[in-house]
Amino acid sequence: MTLLAILVGTLVAGIGSVWVAAWLSFGVLSRYTQHMLSLAAGALLATSFLHLLPEAFESEAGAHALFLTLLLGLLFFFLLDKAELWHHGHEHHHGDGHGHDGHGHDQAPHPDPSVAHTHAEASGHSDAAATPVESPRGQWAVLAGDSVHCFGDGILIASAFIADIRLGVIAALAVMAHEVPHHMGDLAVLRQGSSSRRAAVVKVSMAGAITAFGGAVGYVLVDALHDWLPYFLVVASSSFMYVALADLIPQLQKRLSARETVAQIIWLSLGIGMVVLVSTVAGHSH
Repeated sequence: MTLLAILVGTLVAGIGSVWVAAWLSFGVLSRYTQHMLSLAAGALLATSFLHLLPEAFESEAGAHALFLTLLLGLLFFFLLDKAELWHHGHEHHHGDGHGHDGHGHDQAPHPDPSVAHTHAEASGHSDAAATPVESPRGQWAVLAGDSVHCFGDGILIASAFIADIRLGVIAALAVMAHEVPHHMGDLAVLRQGSSSRRAAVVKVSMAGAITAFGGAVGYVLVDALHDWLPYFLVVASSSFMYVALADLIPQLQKRLSARETVAQIIWLSLGIGMVVLVSTVAGHSH
């Protein structure tokens, strides 16, 4: 009975939060698509610095070991990003004849900008449609970090359910609530490299489903894995930090009007504020 409750709770928290985030991102907030990168950067940075790292450093793990894990995590996601760029460049090299479908075009622009511009016009794609092709960087890092984070959440939820069913329900709802703004950031990152909203939702949902795997593993090995939770949190944090600082923030560093800059700052602050608000409301239960 407890295992069933853990599986249901972790699936609701892991996948339900993705669906709520998708409803907000592609429904209520869809008219503000151009600002979602700013929102994503704020949400990812706030999740990392205000939620994951503080929770990790409040544990009994040594600060030196946690900082070393953070450094190694950043280096790992840097190399993962390099592998992703190489992969897409390799696809482009071997698939020039199929460039019109939008795949394998991310980091290998035509040497003549005018030719590239003409090709875009001939293909009938608008700037918005070209955005996913332009920079699909960070997808692997986001999904890898999400999977690690969700695995840790699953263990936490399992621990709560083992202690008390009611506490487990509260923990699952708290995890679901605080993951929504973070997943909104994930979806914004994935939408850069995918022309399909459904594909982005499916990818993040698959990462969210790892919560159930973490819950099942936590049910069996909760005592043995408890000491590793701070390291899971730091690895997840390193992925979100890397994506925000190496991918999203540089894209926001462009010459804009004063009005556009203010809007950018507002949406960045909104992403931070969403995480702070939800963490404040749900943090005591998580």
